[in-house]
Order: sequence, then C-alpha cells, then structure tokens
Amino acid sequence: MLALPDPDAGPSPVPLDARGATELIADTLAAASEPVAIIATGPITNVAVLLRERPDLVPRIREVVWMGGSTERGNATPYAEFNAWVDPEALDLVLQSGLRFTMVGLNVTHRALVTTRVRERLAAIGNRTSAFGDELLEFFCRTNDEVFGMPDGPLHDPVAVAVLADPGSVEVARTRLDVELIGSETVGATSVDLDGMLGREPNAYVAVGIDVERFWAGVEDAMARLA
Repeated sequence: MLALPDPDAGPSPVPLDARGATELIADTLAAASEPVAIIATGPITNVAVLLRERPDLVPRIREVVWMGGSTERGNATPYAEFNAWVDPEALDLVLQSGLRFTMVGLNVTHRALVTTRVRERLAAIGNRTSAFGDELLEFFCRTNDEVFGMPDGPLHDPVAVAVLADPGSVEVARTRLDVELIGSETVGATSVDLDGMLGREPNAYVAVGIDVERFWAGVEDAMARLA
C-alpha cells in the first residue's frame, strides 16, 4: 500500500458548498454578468446533466474546455482515455449541444512532463505554495514511477486551464470529434478526424500541440503569485 503525503496546508479558507455540482454550475451561470467558460477536468457527466435539465442556461455557457480523450491511444483501455470511457454518453450529449467545445487529450498532456528540472524550477520559487506543490509533485512522480514505470509524470489538468489562461501555449485544430458508444473493444474512444476523411462537419477544437516551455513558465508565474 502506498503512503499518502501529509502536507501541512493548514485550514482551508474556503468552506464546503452544500449544493451539488450541477446546481452550483447552474447558479453560477445564472448569476454571472456574462457567459461563463467551463473547464471540466474529469468525466463530463455534470455538464451533460446540466444541459439536459437546464437547457435555458445553455446561452450562459461561453464554451467548454474538457481534459479527456486522445487523438491516439487510451489509458483506461487500449483505445479509451478514462474520462471518456467512464461516461461516453455524456460526452456525446455535450458534443451534440452546439457549444464551443475543446478537447485536451493525452496526446498533448503527455508532453507536459514533470521532470526533475521542472520540479527544481518550481521549488526554487521559494514561497509556501511552491513548497506545498513540490511535496505533492514528489509524491505524484514517485507513485507514477511505481505504478506505470514513468518517473516524469504528465500533469494533465493544468494543460486544459492553459487553453484559456494562455491560449498561445496550446495549439488547437478545428475538426470533427465523435465518441464511440457501442464498440465491443472501443467504447469511450474519441474519434478525431483531423484529415477530414469522413466528410463530417467540424464540431470541436482539439488540442494537437503545446509550447512546453511557455506552459511551465505560466505555471511558475501562477505559483509565484499565489503566495
């Protein structure tokens, strides 16, 4: 059994919200003075439920950026990435909604590796945030090496955030994106038609590249600000 870290983060200044995820998103959209961008870093079930139960709020969503899928292989199955594999029907519903949708998949996040040099660079910031982050990244890289034999683990979710925080750091392509719902071996696989072979109308943006140095510079800047 792996030992979990016990960082002394102190009490959280943010109280827990009593609302469920869908209700919280709905209330946030309704209260906002302008359309809101949603960054989903797990299975996209909550967004799909919102679209189904509160279609009146769709105009309040500026866009959805989702960390999941891949233009290549999967990690939950040979073909499917975990966040897509868990609830492909939800992904299909969101794709059919007409919302601006960006997929940030394993093909790009696996280029944002937490190397020893990256950890040293972030730790050198020298504030409490960087010290806490370094402890978490040390545990992450160690366990990633033990489980997957990959000591420099990929940092997935911040790449999705970078799409909005620093658009120039992540390259995206406008293309056709579908998700497999019924394949005996391919349920949850994301079909990305980058070459337009199927002749279908493009319906999504898909991350295809990342400026790794610019990405980590953004992470470094954010950690320096969050002292």
